[in-house]
Amino acid sequence: MYKLTIIVLMMTIWLMLHVMQTDEEIAMKTLFQGKHALNRAVHAAAQQVDKAALGDGVVRIDPLAAEASANRYLQGNLQLDAAGKPLGSSLLKEPVKVVVFDVINNEHTFPYQYVNAQYSYEATLRRPGVVMIIKLVNPSVFTALKPIEWTIKGVSELTFDF
Repeated sequence: MYKLTIIVLMMTIWLMLHVMQTDEEIAMKTLFQGKHALNRAVHAAAQQVDKAALGDGVVRIDPLAAEASANRYLQGNLQLDAAGKPLGSSLLKEPVKVVVFDVINNEHTFPYQYVNAQYSYEATLRRPGVVMIIKLVNPSVFTALKPIEWTIKGVSELTFDF
């Protein structure tokens, strides 16, 4: 009888460990998906050249077009609506918050050292670029893990060949 009790106890422990491992794997997949989506969004934003300024010989990023492009890419890659809330097919359950969106243009001298002390982020830009920081919450499937909230950071520069 004691062997049956030990077997049931060991199966319970094994199942709990398996659930925790599954939750951790989903959390890591969510983190990587968020980082890839952010990288795509800042890259798309950094390619929004201000055509009026370019006509005057100044290479700069159009801030409004950059923000619209970044939001569109985040929505597409993370399956969000226009307000940043997840759609039914999304892996996420909580809204994604854009906490920083900075366009670094020619008002700075390059190379420019971008520093955001609030989010402990530094980046060196050699030309105009975009910095974006989002907050993403892990959608725990089980309650094995406490809620995890990530602050994901990304930067991209305007790529041009003249």
